[in-house]
Amino acid sequence: MKLKFKHQGFQAEAARNVVRAFQGQAFHNGLIYIKDQGKRKDDKGLFKGEVVQGFGNAPLSLQRSHIADNVRALQIEQGLKPIDSLEGEGIHLTVEMETGTGKTYTYIKTMYELNKHYGWSKFIVVVPSVAIREGVYKSFTIMADHFAGEYEGKRITSFIYNSKQLGKIDTFADSNSIQVMIINMQAFNTSFNEEKNKEGRGGDTAARIIFDERDEFGSRRPIDVLAKTNPIMIIDEPQTVLGRSASNATRAGLKRFNPLFTLLYSATHREVMNMVYRLDAIDAYNKKLVKKIEVKGIRQVGSTATNGYIYLNEIVLQKGKNPQARLSFDTLGSTGTVRQLTKLAGEGFDLYEQSGELAEYKQNYVVKAIDGRAGTVTFLNGLILHEGDAVGEVTEDTMRRMQIRETIKSHIERERQLYPKGIKVLSLFFIDHVESYRVYGKEGTSNGKFAEMFEEEYVRVIKEMQPTFTDEAYMHYLSLQSVSKTHNGYFSQDKKTGNFVNPKTQKEAKEGSNDESAYELIMKNKERLLSLDEPTRFIFSHSALREGWDNPNVFQICTLKNTANEIGKRQEVGRGMRLCVNKHGERQDADMLGSEVFDINILTVIASESYEQFAKQLQNEILELVSSRPMLITPTLFINHIFETAQGTKVKITDDIARKIYNKLIRQDYINDDGRLTETYHEAKMITSSSETSFSPFYRELYRHLIMYSIRRNQSGRLP
Repeated sequence: MKLKFKHQGFQAEAARNVVRAFQGQAFHNGLIYIKDQGKRKDDKGLFKGEVVQGFGNAPLSLQRSHIADNVRALQIEQGLKPIDSLEGEGIHLTVEMETGTGKTYTYIKTMYELNKHYGWSKFIVVVPSVAIREGVYKSFTIMADHFAGEYEGKRITSFIYNSKQLGKIDTFADSNSIQVMIINMQAFNTSFNEEKNKEGRGGDTAARIIFDERDEFGSRRPIDVLAKTNPIMIIDEPQTVLGRSASNATRAGLKRFNPLFTLLYSATHREVMNMVYRLDAIDAYNKKLVKKIEVKGIRQVGSTATNGYIYLNEIVLQKGKNPQARLSFDTLGSTGTVRQLTKLAGEGFDLYEQSGELAEYKQNYVVKAIDGRAGTVTFLNGLILHEGDAVGEVTEDTMRRMQIRETIKSHIERERQLYPKGIKVLSLFFIDHVESYRVYGKEGTSNGKFAEMFEEEYVRVIKEMQPTFTDEAYMHYLSLQSVSKTHNGYFSQDKKTGNFVNPKTQKEAKEGSNDESAYELIMKNKERLLSLDEPTRFIFSHSALREGWDNPNVFQICTLKNTANEIGKRQEVGRGMRLCVNKHGERQDADMLGSEVFDINILTVIASESYEQFAKQLQNEILELVSSRPMLITPTLFINHIFETAQGTKVKITDDIARKIYNKLIRQDYINDDGRLTETYHEAKMITSSSETSFSPFYRELYRHLIMYSIRRNQSGRLP
């Protein structure tokens, strides 16, 4: 399969805004300079000098104040808080784009646009990890034909910086075409103590190479050759790359590249400098650019000491029949061992009898009523369970089995809907230890406990759901799926044995693996995984490899992790937010599906906590990020707010007062037809009182609060 890309307005706008920030800069077809070729030996072993032209980015001809004016105009146009002067050292522009909306596509397009308008052709993309580096490089590869078609056949030459292949840096400097080097921050954020570097004590060896004079590089320093081109730096995920400290090694290293200017791209900026475009989580959802999220939670209720284990999977409703409940509970096997069993139960179902008379179910664990509307089961002893509730002693393994089962169910439900549309459905499990999936012993390879649970539950779920299947083509597709081949693992690999291994260090496991073998596997198989002919539908991967996954057809995400290893909920769902593609590689977006885009594009998160807990934390994280989101100015913005007049009198804004305030703002040209604050408002040095209305005494106070209210956070706790 070959993924198809198309022109999208919001991505073009983001690129256009970066170009407009430099409006007034003249086009220049590259700065030609004499390039240092280093010391090279001739046939007699003598050093010879070569005169070779290098091509760099032409310098900026604009004053900082001019660029600041351009940025300010862009911000006011979009309703963003305007700057007075450029923020930060050097020139940094911020672009905020929600995860899954095509950030990489956007900055590649921006490169083409900057080259088209100003002639700039040298770019360096800095990323925080191997995972993102491999993903970015893959994007340059698969998007090459698309952009060549948009820009009259012009192609970007991209490569990953490799300290063992320094010759590519010469090509970067020699060529007058668009050149892009992709580098992860670990390749240069080493110590800058020159004496330590010479002694070999200045950080990672590979990271020092870029700053060292190398014999194999003509006794030149790679950083000097790169800096001479005056590259435009693109920082992918600057909150990670730049870190919190203003004086860390990465920031110091970036300065050595002698950047013309720096572009910052992320969904979650820690530090915002000169924002020129913003597409946040709410914008992305409202514009139908990402999947809708649903959460399946598991809630533990009751006391583990007094209740036997019961899990209410679901209420089963069938036409013409009374509702039934699918219950999981402990049962005593013939050998005397206790195992878990899942059965359909109706009214009168006695868990004591069904469990082999386990004592934990002796106290009236008999189904009294099943409410299909409320999704509840009531027992004779008064216990009430809702769908997704678990009671009794829920062990770690029991919780993981429940999550795996729910993931399989959600997968089959989504798959039977999307298979007729030619859309491959993938489910993704993140785990903390490879041995939970694959065990390597003297006698060979065997399934780990999660793989065993998966295969057992997969067979059970298919058997339970099969009577409801009506699509013969889908039933045939399922019949071809071998349970052992329908799941696969994507982990780091031992180079000698090919065996799956955990990340090399505890630090990697915590912060994200830098093992190239796993990412190469993930990226190389990206398109193949989207094919219905590829049997892999369920994927197990190490949680440290999370950043490497951006496959658009991930519809279920389940994190089978120890609760001590907490990650943000937004990070947990981030790997599945992209809109899916069909078997032809066509994005299933609003242009193709219209109002049905959210009927198809739904990401289900199978959480290890209740829906309420997961949803609340996710909402809080999103609200924190959009706390400075500009809101449109409307009359209702002021209603019921209390303002204090110059005389100290508190006035509550009524509907009538709010309407008069709004009309006054329009008359004074402080808001435009779209409800956004105008240049006139921002340039006003002082707001003077007006005698046009009896409410003029508090206008000065009102205007002081206007900015605060125009960017206030959504206090309701609800998201669209």
